[in-house]
Amino acid sequence: MVDVQARLKEIGPYVPAADDDMLICRCEEVTKGEIRQAVHAGMFTIEEIRRFLRCGMGLCQGQTCGKLVKGIVARELGVRPTDIEPAVSRAPMRPIEMRILAEDGGER
Repeated sequence: MVDVQARLKEIGPYVPAADDDMLICRCEEVTKGEIRQAVHAGMFTIEEIRRFLRCGMGLCQGQTCGKLVKGIVARELGVRPTDIEPAVSRAPMRPIEMRILAEDGGER
């Protein structure tokens, strides 16, 4: 278990950078600065950042921004990108009307 307060002291305070307004996740319009701020707020895993900022939850499902987000998080934490655990992948879901389930009769 990671001691969040100790880790935050270790990485230091968030210091704005010139390229913080760079768009990293185009689907959800998340910038590099927002990702960096999330790390300095105590979110150290891709899963936490994904749930907070929605990076990788858009149309591309992280195919475009996944490696970029991982690299930014690794850089902020001072670790290698391979040390960062990837986010959990899930099959896309979509709502289904109850009448369709009723017509199916529940048989598969």
